[in-house]
Amino acid sequence: MKRRDFIRNALCATASSALFTSFAGKMSIAHAAALSGGKMLLGSDYRALVCVYLYGGNDAFNMLVPASGTARTAYAAARGALALPAGDLLALHPLAAPSDGSQYGFNPAMPQLAALFNQSGSSPLAIVANVGPLLHPITKAEYEAGTVPVPAQLFSHSDQTVTWQRTHANAIDRRGWGGRLADMFHETNPNQQLSMNISVDGENVFQAGDEVVPYFVGQGGATGIQFVQDWLPSRRDAFLALRDASYPNALQREYARVMRRSMDNEVMINAALESEPPLATTFPDTHLGRQLRMVARLIHVRGALEMQRQIFFVALGGFDTHDNQLEDQATQLAELDGALAAFHSAMVEIGTADAVTAFTASEFGRTTSINGDGTDHGWGSHHLILGGAVNGRHIYGTMPDLTVEGPDDAGWGQIIPKIAVDQYAATLARWYGVAPGDMATVFPNIGRFGPSDLGFLS
Repeated sequence: MKRRDFIRNALCATASSALFTSFAGKMSIAHAAALSGGKMLLGSDYRALVCVYLYGGNDAFNMLVPASGTARTAYAAARGALALPAGDLLALHPLAAPSDGSQYGFNPAMPQLAALFNQSGSSPLAIVANVGPLLHPITKAEYEAGTVPVPAQLFSHSDQTVTWQRTHANAIDRRGWGGRLADMFHETNPNQQLSMNISVDGENVFQAGDEVVPYFVGQGGATGIQFVQDWLPSRRDAFLALRDASYPNALQREYARVMRRSMDNEVMINAALESEPPLATTFPDTHLGRQLRMVARLIHVRGALEMQRQIFFVALGGFDTHDNQLEDQATQLAELDGALAAFHSAMVEIGTADAVTAFTASEFGRTTSINGDGTDHGWGSHHLILGGAVNGRHIYGTMPDLTVEGPDDAGWGQIIPKIAVDQYAATLARWYGVAPGDMATVFPNIGRFGPSDLGFLS
């Protein structure tokens, strides 16, 4: 390969990746300074956040289901043939009654999470009700009159996925609140070579920051650059010589630096993983189970990798249930149930349960209305938080009124959220180490809403 051809291909590859966005941001000193404010927050203990993203829009109203009261009546009327029988639900026993006073149960596919929620003593699982992207608190009357703005392109998968993961619902860049946390905390880690943000599901907006970009690993460990590994030694040596050369152009130097860092990280991570004692916890051999097993292994070797703060991203798809919902969602929720339960067991095993918090996210919930055997794109949704620091066995927030055309129905059964993603994320960020006075630097809209700490974490 000619040197000029290699450089041209390298530039094209870099420009088409998340790295280019971050690199371009770094080239603007004023922009970076404005975001960082010259402040670096440091944490002295180990803490990790694990985002479990449910692509497609999980139908949380068939995940957490009313079992009694007026909520059950409204749910059954709205859901018709998709209503889960009350007798089939896995009963939940919260320490305090939900806001509507009704009883609730989990989908029958979630026995292990139901057991964790109901665990006596210290439950590690909590639920946050009716969360969604908001620009301001909004009522149905305000929504119908158009007097309060809402996030752009509501009910669109791609748009709301990005909106959920960004620092606020009217942001125009592709930087996420996990990336913003990493910008603030990355200097905590003695190891500055490896990104504190690691994804086992590829590229995402959530982990993209100005100073920090996520590092991608596979379900079996760090992956090498395949075309280099497959080359004959002579070609590989020529490539390494190009990689290690000095370049006058800033973009060339950055590409070479990233390439060196990627190859060094592969060796470092796999060496650490190979030296770890095996986990006794058995994970299900599913897509999400394998991802969370890798996260558990990486947390297990946090000492060898010299990590004090980390943020992980895993994902499970298949929640866009326009048809065949009862069967398809049960399969997905069973996978979520098994993988999350195993992950929590692994954290208990290695003594990090109090230091690791996993949480779900999804671009939106589903409509309460049905289209025969499925549901359509909604808005508000319920979410799960799991970890030893969780104030569990509680359902936080206000349970929505599922009445057809009721006070929380924006139309077609799309439920208006009562809690903003900003509040949900800010509660996680506070536990992670962000001081209340610094919260607006991560979530610029947080002052528009109610409490910035919902109370689900110690």
